[in-house]
Amino acid sequence: MRLGGVEIPHDYHLVGHSDADVLLHAVTDAVLGAAALGDIGELFPDTDPLNRDRDSAEILSEAVRRLQQAGYKVSNVDCIVFAERPKLSSYKQTMQQRIAEILQVEPDCVGMKAKSGEGIGDIGREEGMAAQCVALVIQTN
Repeated sequence: MRLGGVEIPHDYHLVGHSDADVLLHAVTDAVLGAAALGDIGELFPDTDPLNRDRDSAEILSEAVRRLQQAGYKVSNVDCIVFAERPKLSSYKQTMQQRIAEILQVEPDCVGMKAKSGEGIGDIGREEGMAAQCVALVIQTN
């Protein structure tokens, strides 16, 4: 399973048109939304064959490029992953570093939290995974 741009051993994998990295998708939407540049579905639609099995790190990198082109840069992001399993505590720092690298910020500008469903709902039954992210961007010009 790829999550936050990091390969994580697990007996399940995420399903999606691209590589289905739910965390990088949430970061991409947060970065684009903070500058009113659209969203991941508009810019990287699942109807476009070029996005089939696409690395979500490439998608986020393109979003950062568009952000910079519009005169902004990422200040910081705060992320939450909702998953029953795998337990993510031992991967949080690696995901934080990978996201920081893609966003061109220091790792301490990336907040990373993991929450379980505690056996309740789709997440608790391991039928899905979700991520949320909020981004702060600042104008560069």
